[in-house]
Amino acid sequence: MSDQPVEDGRRALRPPARRAGRPAPALSAPQKLFVVTGPSGAGKGTLIKGLLERRSDLELAVSATTRPRRPGEVEGTDYYFLSEEEFNRLVEAGQFLEYVTFLHQRSGTLFSELERIAKKGKACLLELEPTGALRVRDLVSGSVTIFVTAPIEELERRLRERATESAGEIEERLKLAREHQQLAGEFDYVVVNDDVERAVDELDGIVTKEVQTTGRLSAT
Repeated sequence: MSDQPVEDGRRALRPPARRAGRPAPALSAPQKLFVVTGPSGAGKGTLIKGLLERRSDLELAVSATTRPRRPGEVEGTDYYFLSEEEFNRLVEAGQFLEYVTFLHQRSGTLFSELERIAKKGKACLLELEPTGALRVRDLVSGSVTIFVTAPIEELERRLRERATESAGEIEERLKLAREHQQLAGEFDYVVVNDDVERAVDELDGIVTKEVQTTGRLSAT
């Protein structure tokens, strides 16, 4: 299998033209859209959790995925767990801002999640793989992209300690992590997660700086 996503989902990135009997989804852009990305094992989820504990003006969009639910995960809180057939139907209906296929599984961001958060008057936060993050950067003007990284030895240690993938999947993720590290310069900010509290402080500072800027986002 290729170590890159096998499809890019570009036809699903914009609200489609109106179809007979089906209204086209519209993107209600939030005041700010933050995209946090980085290689597997960089600790994106840990930093996001720390950030959300500090801020009430920010909310994480829940991704849709075709991977099986893990113990303790909650539908609609951790992910929207979809079958391949359900995912394909939503792709065909143009319901995704972005989606990718990664390690035999598909995941993506639904327009409805951005609309849900916008209606609450909060800034929207996306946690994405680098490929999806670059798409959102290109498609939503004014989006703020943040690349979280860590030394490759630390990435490997975290992936092996997680114990949520097989040994073969871990090796695939490490290979991708090395490639993804080369993309850091494509993003607005880079946060090195070598100390969680310091990294959360830095992430919080970036958000504070950016939410003070004016103007709404728009889909390009």
